[in-house]
Amino acid sequence: MHERRSLIAGAALLAAIAGFVLLGPLLWPVPPDALDLSVRNQGASLAHPLGTDQLGRDMLAQVMAGGRLSLMVGLAAMMLSLGLGTAIGLSAGLSRRLNGPLMRLTDLFLALPLLPLLLIAATLFRGPLAARFGAEAGLFLLITIAIGATMWMAPARILRGEVAALNQCDFIRAARSTGTRLPQLIWRHILPAIAGPLGVSAALGIASAILMESALSFLGLGFPPDMPSWGRLLHDGTAHLGSHPTRALAPGALITATALAATLIGDGLRDLADPHQRRPRP
Repeated sequence: MHERRSLIAGAALLAAIAGFVLLGPLLWPVPPDALDLSVRNQGASLAHPLGTDQLGRDMLAQVMAGGRLSLMVGLAAMMLSLGLGTAIGLSAGLSRRLNGPLMRLTDLFLALPLLPLLLIAATLFRGPLAARFGAEAGLFLLITIAIGATMWMAPARILRGEVAALNQCDFIRAARSTGTRLPQLIWRHILPAIAGPLGVSAALGIASAILMESALSFLGLGFPPDMPSWGRLLHDGTAHLGSHPTRALAPGALITATALAATLIGDGLRDLADPHQRRPRP
């Protein structure tokens, strides 16, 4: 029952956060970029439940818009990292010849200091991508690719072990003996068997991507002020902690809640997928 409670609690919390950022604008239709200098730096009120920023923008609308951007980055980066990790894990698990080089490559990436590497990538490629795809789309691509390309190592290692174990199972050997081609073997037999670890990696990947984007934006190398994300709002709000703490606490609480929800979902999926790892009932 613990794994079900964890999964249900995480899914409910994540659904509540997604509903807040996606459906909230229907109930609070204030444009997040609407400027009103006459009400700048105000505290919480009926007109502005989370107050306003230094340009008079409504913080509740900013938090909802920032949530949409942060969740989009988390989902896109997770899909990229999971795709890379699955491809490398499958290749290493199915081929002894590729296993050594791919795992050494994984070890190399695990040894790299990821945050400085992300900072360098953001500095070097921000301008070229903005010139090629436009400021907003280029920056979104840069942050998403940079985060996704540095998060594939854990899924690759996990899936490599799962696939290597499956490769010795009788049903895989039977499928090979009947002449099943490799793409069909992967699609029909291996991927369904590793659906549990894939789900766990996906859930934890969303949390890691959102936290990494928040770290980049907090350091001033993520999204600019006119593209608010939770990390950017947290960065801007820390300068006003003494006078308006809600400006930093609201996005910080949502970042924490989203990471907690994804972790609970991953924990529940892991326990459901591996009954030997389930905790004893209290």
